[in-house]
Amino acid sequence: MFAPRVLRPAAPSIRQATSLYRSAAAVKAPLIRSNGGYQPGVAAQRFVSAYGYTQAKVLVYPKFGEPKDVLQLHKHSIAPPSGTQVNLRLLATPLNPADINQIQGVYPAKPTFNTILGTSDPAAVGGNEGAFQVISTGPDVQSLTKGDWVVMKRTGQGTWRTHAQLDESQLIKVDKEGLTPLQAGTVSVNPVTAYRMIKDFCDWDWMRSGEEWLIQNGANSGVGRAAIQLAREWGIKTLNVIRQRENPEETEALKKDLLELGATAVITEAELLSKEFRTIVKDLTNNGKQPIRLALNCVGGENASAMAKVLAPDSHLVTYGAMSRKPVALPSGLLIFKNLVFDGFWVSKWGDKNPQLKENTIRDVFDLTRSGKFKDIPVQEVKWTYDKDHKELVDAVQDTLSGFRAGKTILVYEGDD
Repeated sequence: MFAPRVLRPAAPSIRQATSLYRSAAAVKAPLIRSNGGYQPGVAAQRFVSAYGYTQAKVLVYPKFGEPKDVLQLHKHSIAPPSGTQVNLRLLATPLNPADINQIQGVYPAKPTFNTILGTSDPAAVGGNEGAFQVISTGPDVQSLTKGDWVVMKRTGQGTWRTHAQLDESQLIKVDKEGLTPLQAGTVSVNPVTAYRMIKDFCDWDWMRSGEEWLIQNGANSGVGRAAIQLAREWGIKTLNVIRQRENPEETEALKKDLLELGATAVITEAELLSKEFRTIVKDLTNNGKQPIRLALNCVGGENASAMAKVLAPDSHLVTYGAMSRKPVALPSGLLIFKNLVFDGFWVSKWGDKNPQLKENTIRDVFDLTRSGKFKDIPVQEVKWTYDKDHKELVDAVQDTLSGFRAGKTILVYEGDD
């Protein structure tokens, strides 16, 4: 998957080694033994450029398990790019639930474990989404130049790293004008998931703009927030279900936040499962004259069943997550008499099968972002400097598993090329 030139360079000659030691001594920086050879400490990093190598740090895991138990911070050297290779530095990479599930070994897509980065044991690189900046290119690269921004064309390329070397064919160039690293780094999963589910699973009657609905749970998630904004832009009303917060004030504040984002209506899961839910739907949809034609489900269990019961005939319920870890129970009558269709959507598999359509979707989302019609998700930034402690990074990953959060955790790299 990764080009062989990512491997550490051969040991320097006696003359090179002597020069390297003198350079390190000049700045009072120690040489560190790493991956079978000696590398200069942080203060001497700039001297590495004399040999053309970039020093990278990467979060890897040699086996499946809890992030706190298996994640390791590994250092390696990246050689100058050749052919169609491109050297990159990280801008921003989020910590998505799927990334954590992959580390735990419970995600359907399994990573590749190898020693290509010079790890002592075969290991995989964490992360599947992120934005990078081009720092150098091989002589045969056609579409990218130094300074360009890129995102990954496929999943499984490993984004939790300060630097990387990939082939030009593995990257999507981003028109960075009017965008932030956060916006570029979080576009490939949540917005694309929402976009494709709304577009691909319902034949909307565009002549009835503003008269058709979708319903979704997990409305405060990254996908949920994206769906609210895209639906608003496309003239589709949204009924959004959230989990109750610790107190009524926090719940009401969240409802207000989603309404300001463009939601038509927001209810709690308790309201969804109550006897009054059908009355709520009846009042919202003009006594049922405005059909709910699509349901987006990331929770499962009775939550999903309740949404399905208010769908119009011939509608779709699309499942893209299972937060409750409970199966979707389907009343037979919904299949027989309402002809409902129950689909699943996995954006990773879809994107790998439809790379050009994925690229087009990303560009559409960026256009909406530049025009102010698509807002950033709430995030908790973790600054990743070159000397960042291993424990701080691993704790940030592990902390994503804790309860309600103010926003998605995202690693933002602050360092030299």
